[in-house]
Amino acid sequence: MLACLATRAEGETVITGAGELRVKESDRIAAVVANLRAIGADADELSDGMRVRGSDKPLQGRVVTDGDHRLAMAFGVLSAAHGNAIEVDDRDCVAVSYPGFWDDLARSHSA
Repeated sequence: MLACLATRAEGETVITGAGELRVKESDRIAAVVANLRAIGADADELSDGMRVRGSDKPLQGRVVTDGDHRLAMAFGVLSAAHGNAIEVDDRDCVAVSYPGFWDDLARSHSA
């Protein structure tokens, strides 16, 4: 989520000390950076984290979650930001931890 929010921040956000994210169910550092790049964000992998440069340009494209509900929700929140057109490939995977996520996001976005 922090990396997604960093795409909208001013300047550069550097996340380090997160090497354990490479050995969870998947390499989440690689997955987050690949998806950020796929939607047009400026991001680089570090051995134990990532570097994300913020911008106000619209982000668009398709995010591949590989069934990771955390990725789906983080990029879902980013997709709700004004001007973004981001498609999450497996929206249903969020049911593992937050079955009402998409409905709640839609309600918060329309408020």
